Amino acid sequence: MRSLAMTYVARYATTQAKLRRYLDRKIAEGDWQGETAPAPDQIVARCAELGFIDDRAYAESKAGSLVRRGFGSRRVKQALQADGIDREEINSIVSNDLEAELEAALIFAKRRRFGPFSQSSPAPDIRRRQLAAMARAGHGFAVACKILDLDVDSVQDR
Repeated sequence: MRSLAMTYVARYATTQAKLRRYLDRKIAEGDWQGETAPAPDQIVARCAELGFIDDRAYAESKAGSLVRRGFGSRRVKQALQADGIDREEINSIVSNDLEAELEAALIFAKRRRFGPFSQSSPAPDIRRRQLAAMARAGHGFAVACKILDLDVDSVQDR
């Protein structure tokens, strides 16, 4: 079981919760004929103790990656929660700064060619779809509307 954990940790950036889920799945799939199933909690704790797993560093890296791709704070928080990061840790890492939110939304709009980055002004149904996509990306309604309403000249400087 330790070798499975070490292989997983060496191959993937992970959290304690993700490693625990992986080991639980392997135990459920495994055939422990006559043997007692290993204790994954001890293995996970030992990996964290040795520094093979660092939840804080993982969360900072993942949050930074998502923000650079244009995702909003709500989506970043959901992703970190799904990976098993504590809420206090998430709140200390993810910024709720309006300027950071606007910058991430602008990155998302540019990547998807929404609002000021589109070739033409969108029809109302296309604008609704763009708003929905921005909401799924974790941006609030007000931020999404503000970005979609920008004109081309105001984003030329960026």
